[in-house]
Amino acid sequence: QVQLVESGGGLVQAGGSLRLSCLASGRIFNDMGWFRQAPGKEREFVAARDWSGDRTNYADSVKGRFTISRENAKNTVYLQMNSLKSEDTAVYFCAMRSMGSSWAYWGQGTQVTVSS
Repeated sequence: QVQLVESGGGLVQAGGSLRLSCLASGRIFNDMGWFRQAPGKEREFVAARDWSGDRTNYADSVKGRFTISRENAKNTVYLQMNSLKSEDTAVYFCAMRSMGSSWAYWGQGTQVTVSS
């Protein structure tokens, strides 16, 4: 059974930083990603990284500010968020998929609130 558990969300002032963590258990697939959903908006892609290599992909809105990394020994993926803006406020979700497939596995989400 695949399980993804996010942690690390919270309240931070604009310009501050947070690091989100996603612990994966059960079967581990190739790609790990982060998505977010703000109130009244659709869920959007934030960043992704393949589990076995070094390919990364970022949404334009977070390039240069967010970094996705992984620690294979701990089955954990991180999202380091710097220079946070009020528009980064959202529930952040971790997701996992096999290469070339849709994002099939999701965590429960963690709230990030950036105060201006």
